[in-house]
Amino acid sequence: MKRIFALLLTFAALTFAADKKIVVRGSGYGFADNDAAIELYQEAAGDNATVVSARSAEEFAKEIVDAHGIIGGISKEQFPTAKNLEWVQSVSAGVEAYSFWPEFMASDVMLTNCKVVQGPTIGDHAFALLLTLTRGLYDYAPNRRQWKSRSDAPAGMTELPGMTAVIVGMGGIGTQIAQRAHAFGMDVIGVDPKNIPVSVYAPTIVPPDRLDEVLPKGDVVFIAAPLTPESEHMIAAKQFDAMKRGAYFIAVSRGRLYDKGDLIKAIDSQKLAGAGLDVTDPEPLPADDPLWDFDNIVITPHVASHAKGSDDRRLDLIVGNVGRFSKGEKLTHLVDKSVGY
Repeated sequence: MKRIFALLLTFAALTFAADKKIVVRGSGYGFADNDAAIELYQEAAGDNATVVSARSAEEFAKEIVDAHGIIGGISKEQFPTAKNLEWVQSVSAGVEAYSFWPEFMASDVMLTNCKVVQGPTIGDHAFALLLTLTRGLYDYAPNRRQWKSRSDAPAGMTELPGMTAVIVGMGGIGTQIAQRAHAFGMDVIGVDPKNIPVSVYAPTIVPPDRLDEVLPKGDVVFIAAPLTPESEHMIAAKQFDAMKRGAYFIAVSRGRLYDKGDLIKAIDSQKLAGAGLDVTDPEPLPADDPLWDFDNIVITPHVASHAKGSDDRRLDLIVGNVGRFSKGEKLTHLVDKSVGY
């Protein structure tokens, strides 16, 4: 009788342990050891959930059928097969793949992202792009083993103190850009739909309907907003026309926030002094795209969030949410699906 009772307890424990299933899509998302990341997720889940790694598309399609949580995202075609799905953890800040997908946004599935954690790294990258332009570094790199005279220095080299930065999107990334701009002696005007308190870094924050009003004040315009149906191509011909002649344009969130053709016209006409782009539309950017033809357009291949610091913070965030989800607790970094970020 005791043995039967013990077996029943074991069966009950196993049943409870299998109560929730979390599937990790692909890999450890930039972490050096995927298996180590999976172990951390399982440790956080404890006995409340089972964490499964699906490294191939075939494995993922099979595992999500009875999954309650997914780390790494799910496609529109796969969504109907995941009958038990309660939670999706995006490994990036942007969740536009879902914002343009009404069926998912109307569902009860919780969506969390990695906003804020990538902010410091992307803030650094935004200024790397800007300084490459303002200090003419594009004319010196890659190293050509040639010492140029000062008279050959790129025209228009300038300094940042006293400039005004207009930052479109004052979330985790925009706030980090604002802190760096302030440290460089720049004045900051933020643009954001939320009622964000002003700070020493951003003493002025206006709503999006005042964007065209503040653009003429910017010596630099940073684009750090999320991509939603409302923000797509929010920077187009009218906005480029409104910018100050000689301004710089820096985009580090999503390429579909600005109209590429209109940007090219603004650069070609010398209305803008230059552009720094970590994001384009499309990606990868084809080798024959006209953006490549300009010396004063600096392009990096959507790598602004790459750094060990970002990876460590992303891992901590996901581990924490795995633990909360497994225990039925409130998740952090929840996306407000009514607005798409």
